[in-house]
Amino acid sequence: MKKLFFTIAIAALFTGTQLTSCRSSAKKVEVAQENVDQANQKLDQAIKDSIQQFKTTSELKISNYEKNIADFKTRIAKEKKENRALYEKKLAELEKRNNELKSKLADYKYEEQAKWEIFKAQYNHDMDELGKSFDDLTVNKAK
Repeated sequence: MKKLFFTIAIAALFTGTQLTSCRSSAKKVEVAQENVDQANQKLDQAIKDSIQQFKTTSELKISNYEKNIADFKTRIAKEKKENRALYEKKLAELEKRNNELKSKLADYKYEEQAKWEIFKAQYNHDMDELGKSFDDLTVNKAK
């Protein structure tokens, strides 16, 4: 009888240990999942902050281009009629491209990191091209 009681006690102890260790693993998984969720939230917030900073910087560049276009329009008002028509045509094209970039930025909705990086690279390239075109126009005007 002692042997049977001892065997049952050992079995109960072993079973209790197994159940306790399972709860510990489940708790570890739960804590790990919470850590992953927090990390994902921080990553999402960092991405949102990065996008907002990019948009703010780009909007500032766009408004500077708009200001430069308006300034250039007042400067070419004193030009000869033939030259003024050429400059106005080029300015209209630059203004159109500037407005397209402005709406492209406003319409962009974040989907995933890879697409964001592609959009950002293309947008920066387009902004650089617009800046070069404006610089070329003002350099030609100065000559």
